[in-house]
Amino acid sequence: MEEYIVTVAPEDEGKRLDVFLSQQVEGLSRSGAQQLCEENQVRYNGLTGAKNLRVRQGAEVCFTLPDPVVLDAVPEEIPLEILYEDPHLLVVNKPQGMVVHPAPGNPSHTLVNALLYHCQGQLSSINGVIRPGIVHRIDKDTSGLLVVAKDDITHEGLTAQFSCHSIDRVYYAVAHGIFKEDEGTVDRPIGRNPADRKKMCITEKNSRRAVTHYTVLERFARFSYIRVQLETGRTHQIRVHMASLGHPLAGDPLYGPAKGVKGLNGQCLHAAVLGFIHPVTKEHLCFEAPLPDYFSDFLEKLHKGEINGSI
Repeated sequence: MEEYIVTVAPEDEGKRLDVFLSQQVEGLSRSGAQQLCEENQVRYNGLTGAKNLRVRQGAEVCFTLPDPVVLDAVPEEIPLEILYEDPHLLVVNKPQGMVVHPAPGNPSHTLVNALLYHCQGQLSSINGVIRPGIVHRIDKDTSGLLVVAKDDITHEGLTAQFSCHSIDRVYYAVAHGIFKEDEGTVDRPIGRNPADRKKMCITEKNSRRAVTHYTVLERFARFSYIRVQLETGRTHQIRVHMASLGHPLAGDPLYGPAKGVKGLNGQCLHAAVLGFIHPVTKEHLCFEAPLPDYFSDFLEKLHKGEINGSI
């Protein structure tokens, strides 16, 4: 059990108590915060705090977190779209909505669970029992390509290519607003948002360099269809960089406008191209995943003028 005592800051004035709590501890979801309130584990100025209470500046919030549950990844028979597989690695096309590996709030039904079943446990061990074979990740609501390592030598070889930025990664996205330029580059460091541990932000403090290249493919009334090439690969990089330009991704629940976009259940972002040197055969491999239905359907609605949205 771990006890926290937090004073409400001016910028948190008026937030719901469950939202405020979820922003204080990395890994604590809003539903988890609501459960703490329902179990009377939260005190607001000495009194039991309801989840929908609006916090005020200077108030003292005390809450206790239970000891963490030890996660374990187990094989699950979940269909996978595999574009390539050999004894050393495989390339999968992850659907929107699938989490890459088990974590608090998502202990099962992840890509790792599916991979353990498909590969019969033959995955690299470098990232431990919760992330076996996982060399890189994409967000739950981002669809597209991932390369997975079956052995440690392959894993190390792929990791080295990601580290030196030699991997080819191309994404397609729909963003709010109309870009003035046809193409551009964002070179701004990204680090954890100190006010909200679930978010990243542009910051010089405790950050890493992040470089994103983009090209506008098509402009609509209030949205733009763009092609994005990553030079680096930081957490939420495309989402943060586009939002910093005033063009958050359509459907993005973290960095976009509070009012969502009808027809989207997450950011409209697809990892379409992935190219690398095979660590064992030394062959250059490049794969492309077509736009998934949610993305192509949204584009079709934009072409027909059926979608409106602004920031």
